[in-house]
Amino acid sequence: MINRVTLIGNLGRDPEVRRLENGSVVAKFSVATNESYKDKNGEWQKQTEWHDVVVWRQLAERAEQQLKKGKLIFVEGKLTHRKWQDKDGNDRYTTEVVANTFRLLERREGGSDYNSNNFPTEANAPAATSTTTSAAPVQENAKASGDAGEDDLPF
Repeated sequence: MINRVTLIGNLGRDPEVRRLENGSVVAKFSVATNESYKDKNGEWQKQTEWHDVVVWRQLAERAEQQLKKGKLIFVEGKLTHRKWQDKDGNDRYTTEVVANTFRLLERREGGSDYNSNNFPTEANAPAATSTTTSAAPVQENAKASGDAGEDDLPF
């Protein structure tokens, strides 16, 4: 069975970072992805989906240092669902992406942004291999790094 989420989108806010009593660090942030489609009248519509993302330990510390609202980011992890109770005792449910890697995507020197021909798509995938990024992805644990290498990334 597979539970794998891959997102490329823009950060909706700076990461919210907390340090727990046991010394663990956790960061939460939102990522917006956009999808364009033609409606029944032939007009182009843009739909934005918001995704809550959680990162732990070294990845949370890296997120705190590198991620800022509006930046383009690649995120990979798993989809999780949690049930919790609010202060009034009501059951609440949360769906989050627990990321095991992320990569900050940046504009190329002297080039246009990723929304042009430099963005990896099926039509220009071979040319996308020259795209520059800020750093190699950091894996959350040793098991994850053995399962997925850089060759599995879509760019």
